[in-house]
Amino acid sequence: MLSRLPGWAIAVLGVLAIAATLYIAQLRVDTGAQAALAYGLVVIVILLRKLEDRETRKGEQGSIDSRNLYRILILITAFFVSMRYFAWRQQETITYYDLPSFICMIILFMAEFYGIVISFLGSFVNIQGRRRKHIPVPADPDKIPTVDILIPSYNEPQEMLEITIIAALQIDYPKDKLNVCLCDDGGTVARRNSDDPERRRTSQERHDTLKAMCERLGATYLTREKNNHAKAGNVNAALANTNGEFVLILDADHVPTQDILQRTVGIAVNDPKIFLVQTPHFFINPDPIEKNLETYGKMPGENEMFYGVIQEGLDFWDASFFCGSAALIRRKYLMEVGGISGDSITEDAETAFLLHARGYRSAYVNRPMVAGLQPETYSGFVVQRMRWAQGMVQIFILKNPLLFKGLRPWQRLCYTSSSGFWFFPFARTVFLFAPAAYLFFGLKIYEANMTEFFAYAIPHLLGALIVTDYLFGRYRWALVSELYELMQALYSLPAIIEVIRSPRSPEFAVTPKGEFLEENFITSLAGPFYWMLLFNIASLCAGVVRLFVLPQDTDVILITMFWEMFNLSLLVCAIGALYELKQRRETPRVSSDIPALLTIDGKTIPGVVSDMSSGGLGLRVRPQFIDSLGVSIKGLEIEVQAYNSALKRDVTLPGTITSAVLLQSGLVQVGMQVNLEEIEHKRSLVSLVYGDSERWVAERASRQPDLPVKETLKILFGSGIRSANGHFRHWWRDTWSAASRRLAGQQEQ
Repeated sequence: MLSRLPGWAIAVLGVLAIAATLYIAQLRVDTGAQAALAYGLVVIVILLRKLEDRETRKGEQGSIDSRNLYRILILITAFFVSMRYFAWRQQETITYYDLPSFICMIILFMAEFYGIVISFLGSFVNIQGRRRKHIPVPADPDKIPTVDILIPSYNEPQEMLEITIIAALQIDYPKDKLNVCLCDDGGTVARRNSDDPERRRTSQERHDTLKAMCERLGATYLTREKNNHAKAGNVNAALANTNGEFVLILDADHVPTQDILQRTVGIAVNDPKIFLVQTPHFFINPDPIEKNLETYGKMPGENEMFYGVIQEGLDFWDASFFCGSAALIRRKYLMEVGGISGDSITEDAETAFLLHARGYRSAYVNRPMVAGLQPETYSGFVVQRMRWAQGMVQIFILKNPLLFKGLRPWQRLCYTSSSGFWFFPFARTVFLFAPAAYLFFGLKIYEANMTEFFAYAIPHLLGALIVTDYLFGRYRWALVSELYELMQALYSLPAIIEVIRSPRSPEFAVTPKGEFLEENFITSLAGPFYWMLLFNIASLCAGVVRLFVLPQDTDVILITMFWEMFNLSLLVCAIGALYELKQRRETPRVSSDIPALLTIDGKTIPGVVSDMSSGGLGLRVRPQFIDSLGVSIKGLEIEVQAYNSALKRDVTLPGTITSAVLLQSGLVQVGMQVNLEEIEHKRSLVSLVYGDSERWVAERASRQPDLPVKETLKILFGSGIRSANGHFRHWWRDTWSAASRRLAGQQEQ
């Protein structure tokens, strides 16, 4: 039975299947036979998907093996189609015409080879996911381990840290076994004694303020002498001053739910070889691309593919790795490798890599139990992704997973997939420039006619699209990866080249979060995309000229122009995402639907809590109830009583009404600012908003609509075109205004 086979047995079967596939794939047949074979196999993949869907709908335990078999057949069949394409590319399409053409031809071939390898590794990782069952914390108090909660901080505001600390103190766990620590790297001794008077002053103020806050809340304040080794050094300094059996690490903006330890500690206690229990990073605000394209809530978040699918696949192969936060780590094993590793700037993944190499195991619990923040601007997004790219490339170079001692064969493939993926800026840049090499300069980069292209390339592309949709459909829509890779590639490529030249040179950069955007604006990083857009359009114009000048090359020209139009579509979406939309809320709001009683001016009326944040509530009330009060309610004091599912009881929150707006639905939307002067009110609001993980489970599911590919493309490109239109209109207004000011200045002179 497939589901009962150990990982090594599945790996052996997989190697044998791949070897047979590679042998058969390289056999030569005529173009007609290849077309019949390739499209026939694509149809078989589609039919296998339908059969697997039918087994899934049955929902019977006995059909698990059938579903696994269908999954393996789908992946192997699609892999065979791609191997047929790759064999043809290698055998038939690489021809020497002249040196520039040959160089470009080889570069393109290597970029495609990289893409196929990463696709294969991704299929291997996700051949079967592992969904772990809940294991409760031991009932015997003596067997419950002690846990230190470490919250590393550098420059985050006090308000953000206070929310995270309050939530950490409310975690459902024996209080005598729990120690919450703020690890402040913004108030180190070195910073408080800096030669810069302003840094010295602000660091001392931060130190005093945060230390007093921790004392008031009941947490421990920790700092250190110097800011060595960034976040890794901060955590390691805290490890030297704490002694819990386990460590729960939380980023400063990652607010935990009350059940995070109840759902992780039991797994670690049950298996003494486990060093890590990782949980997803869930975000309550859109990333800048979602925000600017206005697709937040309409399509799955960019991180959902990793936390929703890939980490489960890695867990099946015992290769799920530490992601820096929302993770429980066994101190004993962590100290064996000297604490959090600092050789790379992705210290989290590197630490997991070293512990896996020592034979210890990891686990992944796919339930969102932290609520974090994503960077609000494209520049912040680039800072974050450049750090990830540089760090994972560092791991690939300094700790090469294929050669590092101690890893199991399947773990080597998984870590190669995880780190090798981040070389994508090379391939993405090649795919962006390659069509223009022919359309502009006439370089022979791809030797094929239309018949061969449809016999080999199209089935390969269809198979890849089907497999991507099959593995990640609800978590990552078609072509969204291509857009995000494009948005990162132009800036990550120089950063990766720097790592290749000097693997130890990158320095840790803190991702800016909680930014406040007063107005819409075009990001200062838009310049390279303008040039790429103009270059793309110019190459299409050159292609039109070639159609008239070289009619004998019509097939090749049309294929290349179609490729360039695809690039143009992605660039238009990218231009749209570079138009930063204003962000005036200090804290993100999360939707809710909680019945409540509102007491206003001494009268109690029913309503619903429709959204919440760490500073206020949104309430919906029938207009007749508002009318019955007989007064204008804006500015009045209000008390709201609502059921707190985390505390399993009602809570009452006082505050002030800030707005009252009649909605199209006929209801009145009432805005309320909660009075947070009393610490108990802060605790009640934090637990109401962040305490129950069921809210994040439901919110996450609502962001994963299962739509046909046609509909997803319509949403993606429709949003891109609308946002790009806004971008260019804003650019035109700014350009016209600047020109008018210059003209007016010249006239005055």
